[in-house]
Amino acid sequence: MVNVNEPNLEEWAEERRQNAIDIADMLGVPAETYSRDPMSVIPALNDYVSRAPLDEFEESDWVTLHLDLVSFVADFLIQTYGARWLLVDDLASPTGYRYVVEATGRDGLIRRVDPIDVVRTEFANRPLEITRLLASAQLTLGLASEIENNG
Repeated sequence: MVNVNEPNLEEWAEERRQNAIDIADMLGVPAETYSRDPMSVIPALNDYVSRAPLDEFEESDWVTLHLDLVSFVADFLIQTYGARWLLVDDLASPTGYRYVVEATGRDGLIRRVDPIDVVRTEFANRPLEITRLLASAQLTLGLASEIENNG
């Protein structure tokens, strides 16, 4: 018997992937183009978040935008670097767990990042910039060096 409260990693990963594809489609980037090159959506996504009336957002708008960006960041890491979703215990979380993305860095070390934390940090450093959001996740996972991102 399946526990309805038990998290389903495969379902979570598929929902985030589909959400990223839907975002690309909404922004005029065909799914095929996005799937071949997730960076293809960056200009449109950057334009979208820069024009969004963030000061007028209600809580549901914030949740949607946050989850959309989480989906994109994770999908970008998965497609570009072979990262994967992972479910980890987190006693500080209301659910007792959290979804993180895991990847092997350039130095061979396996690291994890919570895309929710990456997006939350970006919201605190407005204006939102998609490339900075991705760079933050890449640095955390050891997928890029600071010199590359600054130079």
